[in-house]
Amino acid sequence: MLTDSERFAFCTHRAHVLNTTGNAYDACQVDEAIAKGHTLIVLGEGVVGLAWAWPVALTAEAGHLHKIADAGAATLTDLVAPLGFDEDDVRIAISLARALGLAIDPAFDRVCPAE
Repeated sequence: MLTDSERFAFCTHRAHVLNTTGNAYDACQVDEAIAKGHTLIVLGEGVVGLAWAWPVALTAEAGHLHKIADAGAATLTDLVAPLGFDEDDVRIAISLARALGLAIDPAFDRVCPAE
């Protein structure tokens, strides 16, 4: 039997808007509603990132979120595989950051260019 998501053929993605990157970091540690791969948005600091025990910024600005080490990965798969992020979660968050007019971290921009 199909679930509602399968029956209606849509995918959901959760985003959390927080006041500061410090709040975002702390929320990832204690808020059970925030799961790995959810998008974190901190408009006041110009930051979009992904939730995790160590939340990662996808934008050039990071605030208190972690920046990914750029080891020269050639593909999005290579870049995010060590972190265990779903590539679709990364693409959605980057697309949102671009729609907000935010600069993307060079490591992510290289492997996930604007279309």
